Amino acid sequence: MIRKLKSGKYRLYSEKKDPKTGKRKNLGTFDTREAAKKHEKEVQFFKRKK
Repeated sequence: MIRKLKSGKYRLYSEKKDPKTGKRKNLGTFDTREAAKKHEKEVQFFKRKK
């Protein structure tokens, strides 16, 4: 999940909420939405790799 911050940057959050805190994990902050999407794709690829 990508959200735009007040600073104009984009932050990538995990899809599922952390059961302990009830919040989503921060998976990185990026200058452009395209960079955030690229990293999200890399994260998904890594999660499926076995």
